[in-house]
This record gives sequence, C-alpha cells and structure tokens, in this order.
Amino acid sequence: MKKVAIFGSTGSIGESTLNVIRENPNLFEVITLVAGKNIQKLKEQIEEFKPQNVYIKAEENANLLQEAYPHLHVYFGEQGMEDIAKLTNFDIAVSALVGVAGLKPTYYMIKNGKTVALANKEVLVAGGKLIMDTARENQATLLTVDSEHSAIMQCLQGEKHNKIDKILLTASGGPFFDQEITDEITVEQALNHPTWKMGPKVTIDSSTMMNKGFEVIEAKWLFDVEPNQIQVVVHRKSIVHSMVQFEDGTIMANLGPKSMQIPIAYALNYPNRLSNSIEKIDLFDIAQLTFEKPDLEKFACLALAFEAIKKGHSYQVVLNAANEVLVDAFLQKKITYTQIPKGIKKMLDNHKPIELNTVDQILALDHQIKKETRKMIGG
Repeated sequence: MKKVAIFGSTGSIGESTLNVIRENPNLFEVITLVAGKNIQKLKEQIEEFKPQNVYIKAEENANLLQEAYPHLHVYFGEQGMEDIAKLTNFDIAVSALVGVAGLKPTYYMIKNGKTVALANKEVLVAGGKLIMDTARENQATLLTVDSEHSAIMQCLQGEKHNKIDKILLTASGGPFFDQEITDEITVEQALNHPTWKMGPKVTIDSSTMMNKGFEVIEAKWLFDVEPNQIQVVVHRKSIVHSMVQFEDGTIMANLGPKSMQIPIAYALNYPNRLSNSIEKIDLFDIAQLTFEKPDLEKFACLALAFEAIKKGHSYQVVLNAANEVLVDAFLQKKITYTQIPKGIKKMLDNHKPIELNTVDQILALDHQIKKETRKMIGG
C-alpha cells in the first residue's frame, strides 16, 4: 500500500486526490494532510482518512485539532510547514498548495529524495532550475498532475531516445477567448470557466491565459526543452490535453475526459493506470477537433510569460509574484480586469535582473515584489 501526503488537501486538487484514494482504498493510505484555513473541511478529512500528521496555518486552529484528536501530530505556522515537509514517512506527496507557498515544502521533499506529484505551477515558475537540479542531485522523482503536463508525460512514455521537435501545449482559451477584453469584466464572469472546475486563483489565471504562460515555463523545466519548442494551441473542447511532435513529424496526442482525477491517479500509481467511474469520451459524439492560435495582444499575460522566460530566472519570480497580488486584488474587486496584465508589465519593466541560487533568495525577491506591487495598486 502506497502512503500519500497531500499538501493542499482542502483545495480542488486535494479533494480530487482524496476521491482517487477513496475509490482505491486497497492501494493508498493517507499519511499527511496539509490545509490552510479551512478547519471544518480538514476535520471531515481527518475523520474519514485518519492521517498521522496534519497541518493548519493558525495556532488557535492547531490547538483545536490537537484537543479533538490527541493521537494526531499537529503542525502549524511557518516552522510547522517546514517540519511537516521534512517528514519522510510517505511514498508520494501531492504538492497542491496555492502560489509560491508550495516552493519551500516541495524543495524539502525532493531534497529528501521523495517522489512528488506537482500540481503547483508556481514551484517551477519561481524555482525551476533549483528544483530540477535538487531533484537530480537527490534522485527524487518529480511527476506532474497538471492535465497538460501529464498528457505530455504520457506521450513521451517509450520515447526516451526520440528527439522532441515541439511540445504542443493545449489551452481551453478560458471564458473570454471569443469576447473583447475590457474593464467591464466582472469577477463572476472571470470565474465562470467553460471547461474546468478549479480554485478561484487558478480560474482567473486561466481567463487571462497566465496559467498557460506558467505552463510554458513549467514545460521548459520538466521536459528540458527551449521556449521556442513550445507552442500554445487553443483547443476549446479540452478533449486533447496536449501533444508532442517528434523530429520525424509524428504527433502523439493525449485525449481523454475532462477530469483532474485521471492525471492525479496516473501520478499516484505511475506508470500504471487505474480504472475509474468517469464517463469515457465517444469520438463519434465529438465529431470534430479544432485548434486555434492565441492572440498575444489580447492575452497579454501569455506574452509577458514568454518575455519573462527570455529575460531570465528573476523575471519569472517577478511575473509570478506580481500576478499573485494582482489576481487577489481583482478577486477582492480592488482593481479592474485589465489592470492585471498592465500591473505585471510595469513590475517586469522596473525589474533589474539578479542571481537567485537558494530558496530563501527566491522567496525574498517574491516578498519584495509583492510588497512593491501592493504599493503600486495602493495597498
């Protein structure tokens, strides 16, 4: 039985992971649950899955959990996150914390040579080279549960000795692909994703196509390719999850239902597939598959991501940090929708490149940029 740690258990990826485990109780055992503020949902998960270790951010909530479950090892706060990430009593961890908060825990896990299924794009956006180098040095296994990167990983099975010509990274286009981008766009409209059910931050990133920019950076590190070998392809039906074109012109594609449980299950049981109750696709119902180019002027966030890749590592940290603050401000209705790319561009233009060799240096720059971004938008 494989022992599983879930960092971000109360979010959408965490809940999907628990669904996979729920359907396969003889294969997986939950050892660790890490949550943020949602103590009620964490309590429900503790009751059902009976982990050994749990984390919640606030000390007062940790005290409530310790009182209710005296047998549990309860962690809280910054030191608690570090301590729980350094535990080694699991076989695979799902890293699904939102934002750059997932960087340090993921770093500690791979430094211990563990297998990590990565659902947090920002880990590789902010720390790509450091994370990949650390994984190689410690013989850690880094898998992915992003639907697109999982698709690429599956397309590359058995193709180790064949040269990649191009990665074709598919995108749904979000809710505004066929609409004009204006300041009149509301939070509710931006959260109305036509295809996927995700958390609010990721859903906004999908609407601006910043998530696809992050995925381009992620693909560069995961599959050791250059940015000019990655092409974003808008595929509105989200049936083809991504493709790989090889040097002989052959394109391998991954098609499947729109469910995050499939890539999560594939990572948990890698490289073997698991059966599930998800309705299979019928190609006759689909009938046609269409692909379009994204408009980089309209979706400026995607263009800014490519710009950050070309300029270097510290620009990618700036991209991620500024975006995180601006998306949060938009969700709180403090700024307009178009101020997200405008604010990111301003922060990138003002940045002078610096060398980043440690997690603490990356997080220090992240903190600085977030502070400057908040100041720019008036707190």
